Amino acid sequence: MPRAHYAYLLALLAAAINASAAEHSHPAPEKLGTVTFATTCAAAVQPRFERAVALLHSFAYTPAEDAFREVTAADPDCAIAHWGAAMAYYNQLWEPPGADDIKKAQAELALANAHSAKSARERDFVEAAAVYYRDADRLSPADRAKAYETAMAGVAARYPDDTEAQVFHALALIATASPADRTHANQKRAVDILEPLYRKYPQHPGIAHYLIHACDSAELAPRGLAAARDYAKIAPSAPHALHMPSHIFTRLGYWDDSIASNSAARAAAREQGDVGEELHAMDYLVYAYLQRGRDADAGRVVADLKTMLPKLSASKFKIGYAANAMPVRIAVERRRWDEAAALEPLPESEPQVAAIVYWARAIGHARSGHADAADADIAEIDARLEKLRAAHNDYWATQTEVLADAARAWQSKARGDSDGATKQLAGAADREDAIEKRPVTPGPIVPAREQLADLLLELDRPQDALREYQSALTLAPGRRGSLSGAATAAERVGDTKTAAAMRVRLADGQ
Repeated sequence: MPRAHYAYLLALLAAAINASAAEHSHPAPEKLGTVTFATTCAAAVQPRFERAVALLHSFAYTPAEDAFREVTAADPDCAIAHWGAAMAYYNQLWEPPGADDIKKAQAELALANAHSAKSARERDFVEAAAVYYRDADRLSPADRAKAYETAMAGVAARYPDDTEAQVFHALALIATASPADRTHANQKRAVDILEPLYRKYPQHPGIAHYLIHACDSAELAPRGLAAARDYAKIAPSAPHALHMPSHIFTRLGYWDDSIASNSAARAAAREQGDVGEELHAMDYLVYAYLQRGRDADAGRVVADLKTMLPKLSASKFKIGYAANAMPVRIAVERRRWDEAAALEPLPESEPQVAAIVYWARAIGHARSGHADAADADIAEIDARLEKLRAAHNDYWATQTEVLADAARAWQSKARGDSDGATKQLAGAADREDAIEKRPVTPGPIVPAREQLADLLLELDRPQDALREYQSALTLAPGRRGSLSGAATAAERVGDTKTAAAMRVRLADGQ
């Protein structure tokens, strides 16, 4: 399907969702995709159980939990439904469950084990989930996730023709992939499992969904494009399914498609009262609008965010990240340094989230000529970095260290230390390029590699700047700052062909 046609269809879908929300009459039939999960439960609850699994596959965790509880209420002997409720607390690609959720999940699994009317296969699913929640007070979330992946690998091996065993194992592989593994070994294993199943079961929501996540990298994104085109049509009743295609569109620089995808997801999430998913879509929407040069539209999304802030809790990571990141994106991408310097992190923001705001403040001060004013903000970043290191949160510690070094680089530049600034940003760019992003974000506010190129351009080193812009575009195709900077750098060195090509890509939105 042509990209323009796809974006048009998603725009129509968003309009239809808005119309339905306004009228509250004759709602469209629910469409969550097709899941077949054999159980020993009563035949009367089987469709409801499979609906709950479909919700789980689209990360609609709270509705899935509610749906599994409805199954156990209707059939108290349906042990596997307690497994489903326990899995609803394990948000594998987001943050690990807290102590309260772990206790709830353990209670569900105890209920599952209390029933003898289970098949061997059902017992294996229950035991695999129990592996994750066992010894939670002693083992790290990463260790438990790896143990769960190993257990699911065993389930998948014992039931090679069982679609759900294979699909849940693929998700576990994605969840345990190391961000530092630039070979994407786990993701490729997951793709190898999922692609044949996708051809056989094109309406299965989990297969399409997890293919997108497995391919959420510059290297693999083209392999995920077909699933991205299909997932929103497979499960349009799930807001996350409307949003997920934009992970691939972002990797490929397909901004109009991302805008259409997230507009639909935002409207659906608002209709269903899913604040976290709505904010997640809004953050991706702001990012795509800015890359397309639609600053006014991005500003309107942030204005909407401000009306929501009184009811938001930034302590919830998914909410806190998006709510803090959107105003930072607006200020920094527009290079409104005074605006960036005035930002404040939301109360109760997690350390890695607050650090992003202090980074924006620091470079806002430095790039507007107030180098000393950045000291306090850099100290705040350092304080968050120490908290992350103390908690052994290595991924976010590395990302926060990149922010600290980038802030120091711009401060050094403001103080006249161009060589020091260049070395600091080059080191930050190398560290950032060595690890993959988390699914919660479309990418860094401004990649360190692009910042390095900006610095080199300001230092009148256009040839070096062009090289760094082109490198940045290999990992983040279509970023407006890199395209515009590359065009300017190419013009300064007399490379009119490259400059023209970058201007064309800017105009085309890719």
